[in-house]
Amino acid sequence: MAAPEPPPPESSRPLSALLGGIAQAAFHGNAAVTDELLRGQLYPEAPPEEFRALRAKMGGLLQSIASADMDLNQLEAFLTAQTKKQGGITSDQAAVIAKFWKNHRTSIHESLINQSRWDNVLKNMNWRVDLKSQLRHIDQINTPVAIVEMEVGKNGQESEFLCLEFDEAKVNQMLKKLSEIEESMTLLTQTT
Repeated sequence: MAAPEPPPPESSRPLSALLGGIAQAAFHGNAAVTDELLRGQLYPEAPPEEFRALRAKMGGLLQSIASADMDLNQLEAFLTAQTKKQGGITSDQAAVIAKFWKNHRTSIHESLINQSRWDNVLKNMNWRVDLKSQLRHIDQINTPVAIVEMEVGKNGQESEFLCLEFDEAKVNQMLKKLSEIEESMTLLTQTT
C-alpha cells in the first residue's frame, strides 16, 4: 500500500489554485473566473504587472500542455525544458504543474473535445426486430422489420429522437456500407 502524499507546501497552493482558475476559464467556459478574481483571492499582495506576467506564463504553459494532450513522459520533458529556459519556471512550479495536469488531464481533454464539436453527436441508440402483422397486402405479413431509435444532440441541449424502419434489403445495404467504411478506415490507419 502506497504512503499517502504529503500535503503540498503552503507556497504551492496559490499556484495550484491559479492553474485551476485558468482551466475553469479557458477550458470549461466559466466566465465568472476573471483575472481580477484570481489575483484578489490568490495573490493580493502581488503588483498587477507581476500577476499578469505569472498568469500569462501559466496560461501559456497550460494551453501548450492541453493542446498537445501530453502524457506524463512528454510533460516531464516539456517542464524540464521550461525550467532550463531563461525566464522559465522553477522546479517547484514544474512540480505543481505536473501534479495539476495529472489530476485534471481527463476533464480538460473531454472539455476540449466537447468544445470542438460543432454538430450533433449520437447520444443513445436502441434497436429491435419486429414482424409485420397487419398490412394492406397479405404477402407482406410476417416479414421482419428492423426498428432503430437514435437520440442525437449536443451536450447541454435538448436531444432529438429519430426512428428509422428498415426492411431486410435496407439492413443488408446498410451493413454493406458499414463494411466499406470499416475497410477504408483500416486502410487509412495502416498507411499512416
